[in-house]
Amino acid sequence: MADNIEILEKTPRYKGFFEIVSYRFRHRLFAGGWSGEIEREVFERGHAVAVLPYDPGADAVVLIEQFRIGAVVAGLAPWQIEIVAGIMEDGELPEDVARRESQEEAGAAIGTLLPICHYLVSPGGTSESVQVYCGRVDSKGLGGIHGLAEENEDIRVEVYSFAAAMAALDAGKITNAVTIIALQWLALNRAHVREMWR
Repeated sequence: MADNIEILEKTPRYKGFFEIVSYRFRHRLFAGGWSGEIEREVFERGHAVAVLPYDPGADAVVLIEQFRIGAVVAGLAPWQIEIVAGIMEDGELPEDVARRESQEEAGAAIGTLLPICHYLVSPGGTSESVQVYCGRVDSKGLGGIHGLAEENEDIRVEVYSFAAAMAALDAGKITNAVTIIALQWLALNRAHVREMWR
């Protein structure tokens, strides 16, 4: 891959909670030869791990709801129905992040983890990728308000039957990609997962 891309310059533009870096580069063309010089800003926020807590016995998923400023700016519902997710710290394994975030955000102890996918959020403008899992959980007694006070998290946890989660998805109440991807994966793989985890 290094033979096909040439990074000519990398310049930090902003560093706060997130970071913006400007890249000047060129790449090989499908028809042969090289592109002209291109400059693009890339939004750097690290890499995330997300997990859909699924209870095969109850045929239920654990979803969370929290405020998202990006949704406000986009003109969508500010309180987003989501799956559990968090940013990977240096040296952390994705599976450890999935378990940590499930406990912090939903009070849920995750058992077996099944990989769903690893995808780029928006590769034209951000380097962020998300590793998505389905995690086995006992949903009995889960719910309420969770999150870390020091991070100003205010997270409502709710257990949805599989049918109710699909109805919310079909009604357009879920508008973030990671949750849509995870629920659609579960819809396709539910029978196999329930058989495996029975």
